[in-house]
Amino acid sequence: MSSTRYARRLLTPRMALQLAAPHTWPAAIMPVMVAVAAAGARTGFIMPRMTAVLLAICILMQAAVNTFNDYFDYVKGSDSADDNVEVDDAVLVYNDVDPRAALALAVGFLVVAFALGTYVIAHAGLAPLAIACVAAVVVVLYSGGRTPISYLPIGEAVSGLVMGGLIPLACYQVLAGELTPLALLWAAPTIIGVGLIMMTNNTCDIEKDVEAGRRTLPALLGRDRARRLYHGLLYAWVLAIVLLVAAWFADGLIVMLFMVLACYPLVMGLRKNPLVPASRVGAMGQICSVNVALGAFYVCAIVM
Repeated sequence: MSSTRYARRLLTPRMALQLAAPHTWPAAIMPVMVAVAAAGARTGFIMPRMTAVLLAICILMQAAVNTFNDYFDYVKGSDSADDNVEVDDAVLVYNDVDPRAALALAVGFLVVAFALGTYVIAHAGLAPLAIACVAAVVVVLYSGGRTPISYLPIGEAVSGLVMGGLIPLACYQVLAGELTPLALLWAAPTIIGVGLIMMTNNTCDIEKDVEAGRRTLPALLGRDRARRLYHGLLYAWVLAIVLLVAAWFADGLIVMLFMVLACYPLVMGLRKNPLVPASRVGAMGQICSVNVALGAFYVCAIVM
């Protein structure tokens, strides 16, 4: 698209916040909190200042993902006002803003995240930097490049492993002082939860993605099979939390009873969602709510 089409309207702070998409931040916050709880359970103490820095870094990384995604979808013509998105979720579609401002904002989020990371590196060494570099590369490749990861059937797995897996792994290493594969195992619920956020969006957007040439997992499976897999992953998510708590944090098993009772209506409500374009906005709100609820109970169980 020619730059002459872009009005010279400035990107306001409100638009910047909308591009950062705070409603998706549970995908960054809950993995950090799981790592904080696990490190506290293993070491007997929690580091409030370091926890705050890690949360800020991961939220900035999530904001960068969201902003890059909006920018690349807009310049490629994949987003339009007919895609059942809220105005707050499509800043570049509904506002005459130069998309290059959104690109600069996304890069800015990454720069600030890495600036904060210097404090973490000074405390914990180079291991978290190596993990963060991998995550940053994935953030850019997820939406950019000739064949973005979000256009492939591995999008759900990659987003789950990076945001739901590498974040807890790095945070646990910083807080507990050890790099252990157990931290990745304990992150299995957040890997599933983050992956399901992406799968919710992609299942609702099957028709749009097929038209745009995206070969997402739901687009390849078709809506019926995608929904069956989706429901199976919902149950696996809950089961993984219960099994991990039973195996490593048994004192928190009592919390599992309250988790099942409290989260059953949320999970069943999401299970009944048809995951079609018209229900996309509601489905995204539901999956983020389930991430918060299950993640909070999991953290409480670990802490106990």
